[in-house]
Amino acid sequence: MTLSIYNSLTRQKEVFVPLVPGKVGMYVCGMTVYDFCHLGHARVMVAFDVIARYLRHRGYEVNYIRNITDIDDKIIKRAKENGEPFDALTERFIAEMHKDAELLGIEAPNAEPRATAHIDGIVSLTETLINKGFAYAASNGDVYYSVRKFEGYGKLSGKILDELEAGARVEVEELKQDPLDFVLWKAAKPEEPHWDSPWGIGRPGWHIECSAMSTCCLGNTFDIHGGGPDLKFPHHENEIAQSEAATGQRYVNTWMHAGAVRVDGEKMSKSLGNFFTIREILDKYPAEVVRFLLLSSQYRSAINYSEDSLKEAQTKLDRFYNTLAGIEVGEVKDLANEYSERFHASMDDDFNTPEAIAVLFELARAINKTSGEEQAALAGQLKFLGSVLGCLQSDPQSFLQGGADEDEAAWVESMIVKRADAKKAKDFKTADAVRDELLAKGIVLRDSPEGTTWSRQ
Repeated sequence: MTLSIYNSLTRQKEVFVPLVPGKVGMYVCGMTVYDFCHLGHARVMVAFDVIARYLRHRGYEVNYIRNITDIDDKIIKRAKENGEPFDALTERFIAEMHKDAELLGIEAPNAEPRATAHIDGIVSLTETLINKGFAYAASNGDVYYSVRKFEGYGKLSGKILDELEAGARVEVEELKQDPLDFVLWKAAKPEEPHWDSPWGIGRPGWHIECSAMSTCCLGNTFDIHGGGPDLKFPHHENEIAQSEAATGQRYVNTWMHAGAVRVDGEKMSKSLGNFFTIREILDKYPAEVVRFLLLSSQYRSAINYSEDSLKEAQTKLDRFYNTLAGIEVGEVKDLANEYSERFHASMDDDFNTPEAIAVLFELARAINKTSGEEQAALAGQLKFLGSVLGCLQSDPQSFLQGGADEDEAAWVESMIVKRADAKKAKDFKTADAVRDELLAKGIVLRDSPEGTTWSRQ
């Protein structure tokens, strides 16, 4: 089998060939930590979590780096509004980000470098760009990158310099030589966090930090760089310009960008009032349902978030867990059969999770038509392939019962006993009344030869 990945740089699918056989270096732009993570962050985290999982499943040794931006204008502004040190703010929201990631079943990256821990590397990289003629220091202590000095600027985003210049403007306080130039080092304003540099006290610009951290962790050239759809320009375009100008080498072989999140068909935006944090969503829906929804579209496609789409994801997961419920699952491993072949073919085609999930549904139908050892073996395969997507690892009954507390579970079980006693006494009116009372509370009963189980509707 051959793995193909869509490369945003070349705008086509390419056979994936890592720089070092058997090893993959992957860098993904992470969060700017001044608030709770939102649904767009969840999309990116889940997408690249599945990509890393599948690469490891295919036998690659993956070095997955996801950075943290822990200093920028938004962080400074929020810390000032809160009356707290900027690093207290960032530490708090880094911890909250980790909570969200864990709930969504996202495995930790190999490393999570922070911008503030790479100041020396950022300063050194900036000095290199100045020495090579790609950057210059302004009289106020800012340092800017000369965009026009880099041949090929715009190759990732398809932007044309003359068109960019027409829409550019220079702020009064900026001392750029060209409206297109972007900041590498920002001179500190009074009472702002700052670090020493050859150009005076200041802090890094946004773009330079990722060039410094990625090359520090993965080398001057590495296999995969990923991020959200809004980062292609200017962030990733600027990363290419400054990294390749500094090293004289190709920066990244394969660029990957996750699709946007739309809410009820519209772009997610605070101004539209349709902006949701991960925490708000997880207060209403199980984390695995949210993860499953995010996998229901191929990672490059836009995904629509709505109450209906979440309910549909819940229904689909219920079908999987209803299949697994009551089965003595065999060894959790893959089997050499058509389901395995087609699952891997789907994932080898640019990580096509919707097609892979469709194969899992066919496997579930096969499980429902079999029994005994064959059923147990196929159920084990379903759990194994589900694990590659980070799904179907919960206890089926617990998932289907929606995390009911002990008191609720005890009450439902007592009602099941009451119904069973009524059926034995041929009091079908009472038995039906019990079922109806449970159904009114969203509890669905499922009778089988092994007994009666229940789940939340």
